[in-house]
Amino acid sequence: MTTTPSPAAPGTPNAPPPPPSPWAASGAMFAAVMMMITGIFAIFEGIAALAKDDVIWRVRDYTFKFDLTAWGWIHLILGIVVLIVGIAILMGTTWGRALGVALTGLMIILHFLWLPYQPFWSLIAIAIGVWVIWALCVDRSPRAF
Repeated sequence: MTTTPSPAAPGTPNAPPPPPSPWAASGAMFAAVMMMITGIFAIFEGIAALAKDDVIWRVRDYTFKFDLTAWGWIHLILGIVVLIVGIAILMGTTWGRALGVALTGLMIILHFLWLPYQPFWSLIAIAIGVWVIWALCVDRSPRAF
C-alpha cells in the first residue's frame, strides 16, 4: 500500500507558501517610509554642502576627502533616487525592492565615508540602512501597501 503525501504536507513541491510575517510586512512598509525620509535628509545634506553651510564640519586630513561641492552633489543626486525608490517600494514593485536593497547598501557606504563630516547622523543613518536592508530582504509579500 502506497501513500501519497497531502498537498499541504511540508516539503512537498505543491505545499502552499508560508503566510507572510506581519512583522516583516510592516517592516518593509516602514523601510520604504524610512528610505523616503533618508532620501529627503540626503537632499538637505546635499543642499547644505553645496551652500557651504556651517552645518558641515571642516575636515583637514582624511583619506576619502572630497571637495564639499562633490559631496553635496553626491548626496543630492543619491537622495533624489532613494526618495523615488522608496515611493516605488510603497507601490509594491519588485524592482523597487531590489533597487532599494542596492541603493541602501550604497547609502551605508556613503555615510561611512561621510563619518568625519557628520559623525552622529552618519551612525544613525548606517543603523537605519542595515535595518532597511533586513526588512526588504525578509518580506516576500508581493502586494502593495
